[in-house]
Amino acid sequence: MDTRNNSEDKPVQRSKSFSFKTPKEVCSSCEKTVYPMERLVADNLVFHSTCFCCKHCKAKLSLGSFAALQGEFYCKPHFQQLFKSKGNYDEGFGRKQHKELWASKETDNITKSP
Repeated sequence: MDTRNNSEDKPVQRSKSFSFKTPKEVCSSCEKTVYPMERLVADNLVFHSTCFCCKHCKAKLSLGSFAALQGEFYCKPHFQQLFKSKGNYDEGFGRKQHKELWASKETDNITKSP
């Protein structure tokens, strides 16, 4: 008597937890779905390759031609130009200087002192 399992006796069972659906990724710039062929990751942010642009001049960037500062992306020439224009990262990129923030904290502490 043959005791081997015959493949015709039992139907193949598929795992119910397996799915071809993958979580949708959203572009950090345009907030639309990013598909694998157009996906670009810079500083742990996902972009369409066409949405990855310089904040200053809107030129298309590549992974080898960008500089990032506080979540904003620039082409290397504009990154250098904005830094050189004021001599520091804060003023060159439109932010308050850290020394101004410190000065305001010091004046707050002096006025709160008894």
